[in-house]
Amino acid sequence: MLKELHIKNIAVIDEVHIEFSPGFNVLTGETGAGKSILIDSIGMALGRRTSHDLLRTGCDAAVVSACFFVSDNEVLEKISNMGIDCDDGMVLINRRLTDDGKSVCRINGVTMPQGVVREISAMLVDIHGQSDNHSLLDEKKHLGLLDEFGNIRDALEDYKKIYRKMKELSKERDSLSASRDEKTHRMELLSFQIDEIDAAKLKPGEDQSLEERREYLYNMESITKGAGMAYGALYGGEEASAYDLLKQAQKSILDISRFLPKLEECSARLDGIIADAEDIASEINAYVVGTEFSMAELDFIEERLDTINNLKRKYGSSIEAILEYGEKARIEAESLEKSDERLLEIETELSEVEGELKIAAENLTTLRLSSAVELERQIMNELFELDMPKVRFAIEIVDRKDGEDISYSESGKDKVRFLFSTNPGEDLKPMSKIASGGELSRIMLAVKSVLSDTGTQDTMIFDEIDTGVSGRAAQKIAEKLSALAEKKQVFSITHLAQIASMADSHFLIQKNSTDSSTQTEVICLDEEGRTDELARIIGGVSVTDLTRRSALEMLDMAKKKKENQNI
Repeated sequence: MLKELHIKNIAVIDEVHIEFSPGFNVLTGETGAGKSILIDSIGMALGRRTSHDLLRTGCDAAVVSACFFVSDNEVLEKISNMGIDCDDGMVLINRRLTDDGKSVCRINGVTMPQGVVREISAMLVDIHGQSDNHSLLDEKKHLGLLDEFGNIRDALEDYKKIYRKMKELSKERDSLSASRDEKTHRMELLSFQIDEIDAAKLKPGEDQSLEERREYLYNMESITKGAGMAYGALYGGEEASAYDLLKQAQKSILDISRFLPKLEECSARLDGIIADAEDIASEINAYVVGTEFSMAELDFIEERLDTINNLKRKYGSSIEAILEYGEKARIEAESLEKSDERLLEIETELSEVEGELKIAAENLTTLRLSSAVELERQIMNELFELDMPKVRFAIEIVDRKDGEDISYSESGKDKVRFLFSTNPGEDLKPMSKIASGGELSRIMLAVKSVLSDTGTQDTMIFDEIDTGVSGRAAQKIAEKLSALAEKKQVFSITHLAQIASMADSHFLIQKNSTDSSTQTEVICLDEEGRTDELARIIGGVSVTDLTRRSALEMLDMAKKKKENQNI
């Protein structure tokens, strides 16, 4: 149930906060007051695509928050499995739209993608607008409506598993049934690739080691020269070395230490420095003597790296990727070698699966035929109550065909159409050929009423379902919406007094303008306010004593009708 709605900086709405009640909630107001904006705002919160034009002029951000109380444990479990804490049954959906076009959605404080928000919202709210009337004209949706009513979810899922298995086997069969020339060409290519990769005898990390060694060989002359200079400076050379100078320094200290005894310690310290210099010089000399540049080694490294880089260009950006490609090629080659044997296995398996699919599809058809009988009966009853006693409704279920053969899809083999006849003696026809706008509204309401127990949504929103109807038909719609509100929380945006009079809670949407700004506010009407608003709807521009008396009479009649509904 939608408990609260908060809107800020949406179009002509500066800021409104609305608290809703269970039952039948009606919203009325002058044309242009902002009723459609209210619905757009709810749609924005529920993750629907939102135009940047909704942002109020001069504002840098707009926010809509919708707070729901959820009692369905299955819905709560699904929401919880998405990582959202809703142990208390409260679900707060918040969406912020900024002037740079960015949008952020949060559910109970957790940022969520719009797709997830839409998925959760679909379990909470069913919004019905004028476009939904026309969805009845789309015969592709009739099958889904019938399945929803018949609650054949488990049987349909069993069928889908078999169907998906059949599609997988068919795809594999088609792949294996490619022409022999293509298969031979593929085998030759795979064999060449496998041999080329195997012949290289690659080792992970080999390329990096080779590049480091090549870099060393390229710079060996500089390295050797530098090492020689370092050795000469430390221990040998034409001029005095560091070793010689250190020895000379030590001798001089020893000569004067008899006069300066404290310098004996310096002489001892020089012993360590001289020993270190000698060791370092020895290590450098061993490297210089043992180093030999090999052009053959450098050539080998260059050729090896060329081989590796050539394989990288063909099979992957690293040695690991090349080896992985080779393994996949080996697996594919082995599969192709066994393809004839596998093809026979698939044909046998496919024949069995197709038999299972046919049985599962027939089971779906049986369930749908049974559901169709009951759905026809219930919708006819609803249409009768909506002052359409002469309308006939039937559900046509026929095999989907591809030429002369039955065609199977993910939903079975059935093609479903809703057919109507609005006048006695007329044949049943598709709705698009017979239904007016007002008839469509009532037919959709009948369908929604029948299907109301099959969905998880506690809240249903009808945006101007009264379009194209008046008089007795309008009264019937009002009574049907009121009856529906005994099972669900129902909202209706309406221009008709008959519908507004049946409300359990009545909200007035009104626009206030000054020279510099326009703002829309939403007011929950008391009995006097409801009387005034109904009088306005009845009388148009002028509210008179007569229209007020008519409004009071209408409210009194509505109260009695609702009491009778509850008996």
